[in-house]
Amino acid sequence: MPVTAGIDVGTAAVKVALARDGMILRLGWRRIRRRDLRGVVRAAFDEALRLEGLAERDIAYVAATGESGAVEFQSGSFYGMTCHARGALRLLPEARTVLDAGALRLRAFRIDGGGRVLASAMAGPCASGTGQFMENVARYLGFALEEVGAVSLQSRTPERTGGICAVLAETDVVNMVARNVPPADILRGIHLSTADRLARLVRSVRPEGPLAVTGGLSRDAGLLAALGETLPGLEVRTHRDAVFAGAVGAALGAGRRLDRRRGSTD
Repeated sequence: MPVTAGIDVGTAAVKVALARDGMILRLGWRRIRRRDLRGVVRAAFDEALRLEGLAERDIAYVAATGESGAVEFQSGSFYGMTCHARGALRLLPEARTVLDAGALRLRAFRIDGGGRVLASAMAGPCASGTGQFMENVARYLGFALEEVGAVSLQSRTPERTGGICAVLAETDVVNMVARNVPPADILRGIHLSTADRLARLVRSVRPEGPLAVTGGLSRDAGLLAALGETLPGLEVRTHRDAVFAGAVGAALGAGRRLDRRRGSTD
């Protein structure tokens, strides 16, 4: 069976998935970190091939999503929401609502059992509930982004940020530090404030459970806990590979596209 590749080019990282016959073979990613985007795409793709023992000629179809124009060697592209829906469904088959929480994008959509998007909504561009905002705050407080969730869960008296603008929210954080508010309480307050905004976004698509969280913030245990509190009655789930949902959906979509092409020539 042919091998297909999905490449999800996000704001903070490039994610790659390799698949064969509907099965995921390899996942990989590279942080962008202000480097040449096309170079990062190529490096992430080449590394996934190397680790799987494949050459580029072994890939029957390369599907791009996200900032797909950066994938110069693509065979075709898919809309990002479609890829996240398919990827979320593969990782969490029971999911009927998806929250894609990335570095600069927040969107929610309700899906059916086949991964078709039934309703969708997107947050405004300056929302402070994005991964980039969380990374900036973590760096200011002296933590790695991966540590934020565990620290937040230690809070007992959280202090919330005000407003939805990331710049104003970061100003709130600076003022909290000046008042010697413990980092755990700052982070927990940010998670609760963020969860309030995300909950409004999710409710706007008339959600059905379970809710699958994808994107970079899917690894933030503090945010997931806050979402669970803010959306009572809606089970919040994630998967260890949820950050790759877009790439997984693209790779699976590439396989379907190849199947249709083969069917039309039989």
